[in-house]
Amino acid sequence: MFDQKSFGTRLLEIRTASGEKQPDLAEVLDVSVTQISEMENGKKGTTLPKLTLICEHYNVSADYLLGLTDEPKPYKRRKRV
Repeated sequence: MFDQKSFGTRLLEIRTASGEKQPDLAEVLDVSVTQISEMENGKKGTTLPKLTLICEHYNVSADYLLGLTDEPKPYKRRKRV
C-alpha cells in the first residue's frame, strides 16, 4: 500500500546517495526546491510524468518509490523471442 511518507524517505535516500542536492532534482523536474522538500517530507506527492523522470534520472523502479517492493533497481525486460 502506498505511503507518502515512505515515498519521501526513499526519494531522499536515493537523491543523497547520488550526491545531489535538492536544487539539482528541482531542476530535473522543473519544480521549486520547496516542492522537493515537501515530497521528501511526505507532505506532497508528484505527478506520473515527474515520477517517471525521477525513476529514469536515478535508475530506480517506480515500484520501489511507491513502496511496492524493496528492490530499488528496475526489472530487466526480457527479450521477446
